[in-house]
Amino acid sequence: MLERLRAWADGWRGWGWFVTALDVQLRFNGVQGPQLAAAVTLMAFLSLFPLIALGSAALGFSASDAGITERVIDSFGFPPDGQVAEEIRSAIASARDSRRTATVIGVVGLAWTGLGLAVSVERAIDGVWQAVGRGIRTRLTAALWLGGAAVLLGGSITLSALARVAPEWLQPLTLLVGFGVSFVLWWWTLRALGSRDVGWRPLLPGAIFGAVGLEVLKVLGTWVVPRMVADASATYGSIGVVLALLGWLFVLGRLVVYASALNVVVWERAHGTVTVHVETPRIVVDEGDGDEVGTRAGLPGSRPSVT
Repeated sequence: MLERLRAWADGWRGWGWFVTALDVQLRFNGVQGPQLAAAVTLMAFLSLFPLIALGSAALGFSASDAGITERVIDSFGFPPDGQVAEEIRSAIASARDSRRTATVIGVVGLAWTGLGLAVSVERAIDGVWQAVGRGIRTRLTAALWLGGAAVLLGGSITLSALARVAPEWLQPLTLLVGFGVSFVLWWWTLRALGSRDVGWRPLLPGAIFGAVGLEVLKVLGTWVVPRMVADASATYGSIGVVLALLGWLFVLGRLVVYASALNVVVWERAHGTVTVHVETPRIVVDEGDGDEVGTRAGLPGSRPSVT
């Protein structure tokens, strides 16, 4: 259906953006984009556990301040008498007793899951470009990217949080700087983790798209997700927090694949494509009378070749 719609819309004047969107979606489907995005979502979700451990340790070390618990609840906008608020109070109380152990677990776990997240993002980008990974260099590149990405993403989220409490005359500047940091993060991610060396400029469309999408996600994370967590927790209990976070990470994983797909579509329009020979398992085609009339590659939509 998308292919027919793409052929129908190709001749429309002024609808180039719509044709591009269809091409991006076709690329997303053709490279098994949902599976690539799911891998990013899974590793991002697993990375939350060591982050929670580190956050728990930080709260445990700062728990000597009697008002820290109420300030945490208030900063997220949770009702002080709700179930989520009670769970936060219980968690901070437990953090006092396990802060040292949580620090060790958080650091080691974050290093491991963070590398896994970086590798999954790299495989998602390479999967859209239909490129092969770089072997052991993948881990080394992932470690380098992880450190810089943590700094940039942390700065971007901090700026978004500041925009929430900044004076009205300063909020536009804060949002603009936050978008700039997000853009640099995406541009560098697509360049550092991609195996295809196409330079910096061809990666601009995906970086801009990713930065806009990340800013939207940050707004959702700042304003919408806390309310979703509170509402979902009232209905589903603790599992509501997990469902809300998974929804946010689900969109983030797809954003990575779509940003890379946009770059590929723009690149192919400017430079064309090539046909490569791919070896696949031989499958015998039988008409039903026992005679082998051909073979076909084990790929979807492949046609038999006469033998």
